[in-house]
Parts: sequence; C-alpha cells; structure tokens
Amino acid sequence: HVMSFDGTMLGLSSSSANDNASNVYVVPMTGGEPKRITQTGPSYLHGWSPDKKNLVFVGQRNGEYDIYKIPSNGSGKEMQLTTAKGLDDGCEYSPDGKYIYFNSVRSGSMQIWRMHPDGSNQEQLTNDKYNNWFAHISPDNKWIVFISFGKDVDASDHPFYKHVYIRLMPADGGTIKVLAALYGGQGTMNTPNWSPDGKHIAFI
Repeated sequence: HVMSFDGTMLGLSSSSANDNASNVYVVPMTGGEPKRITQTGPSYLHGWSPDKKNLVFVGQRNGEYDIYKIPSNGSGKEMQLTTAKGLDDGCEYSPDGKYIYFNSVRSGSMQIWRMHPDGSNQEQLTNDKYNNWFAHISPDNKWIVFISFGKDVDASDHPFYKHVYIRLMPADGGTIKVLAALYGGQGTMNTPNWSPDGKHIAFI
C-alpha cells in the first residue's frame, strides 16, 4: 500500500477469490469502497505522482515485467514506460515529479535507474557488485535509500530473508553509504518509507 503525497488517498495491490491476479485499487484514507484502477493483472502498485493524477506500477504483460503508469481516477488506459528485456521493478516518483526511479536487470545485474515521467531518458545510477532494489527518494529530493543484495542472490530474485544492506546515495548518483546491515530483503522496504521531515526511514 502507498499513500498519496498529500496523505488523502491510499493505493494498494490486492487479489481476490474472483481474481487471482493482483490488481491496483485506490481508497480514501478515511475509508470506503476501494476503486479498481487496473483491469489486467498481475499489477503491483509502487507509487503516486506528486499531483495525485497518476499511479506507477509493475505489470506482467506478455511474459515480461515492466513499469506502467495509469490515471489514478480509473478513467484512462495504462501506459507502458519500460520495454527492456528482463525485470523492471520498484518504480517511484521523486517528490518534485521530475523523475521516476526504478530498478532494472537490463545491464546484467539489478541496478538503480531513473527516467522522465513519460519514460524517456532512462539512465543508470548505480553500477557495483551488489544487486540493488527499491529506491526511495527523500522528501527534499536530495537522497535515495535502497536495498542491496549480494551476488549470492540471482539478479532477478529478492528473497525475504538474506543478509542485505540498506544504503544511501545522492539522488543524482555518487558515493554510497551503508546505513544498516540486516537480515531481510523482499518486504523490507518495497514502498515509500521516508518520514515527512526526511530524518528517518521505516523498514521491516
């Protein structure tokens, strides 16, 4: 589940007995009947645009996992943003709306990338010995935190219980700092996790 930037809406991924594939829904933070946004699954929500008009999610279509965006009011069609072979995942808007950050295995290992909100100018930000997942951007747009798996984990896999690092890097790329070493991985911080003042992150 992911809160909108203004805290008024909640987006979530859910499957049901009638629909085994995950789909994306939105619901007011005050509660109510969730509204289904995606019509094709599996679709896994990762982020809202700062203006609350769009959602970004990872969808499996034609055997490939790619990044898509879709209007959050349910009135429009999904738009495919990545087309590279292999897994693209972990998509999240920067708070200023200038970029969508994501992770991709297209270069041979899982690394952090970013692109413009229309899918253009896709650029790689990390390139090291780790498999890097789920970049989350600080409220002031200056930093990203992400999970790093070792090379003992397949680049396209993110198991839930491995020795991993939570690492911090400037949002434009640069020197990376280890914040924590722990046992975790899948589920540790799949979705946005910075405190509003940018002083803390939450993780599992």
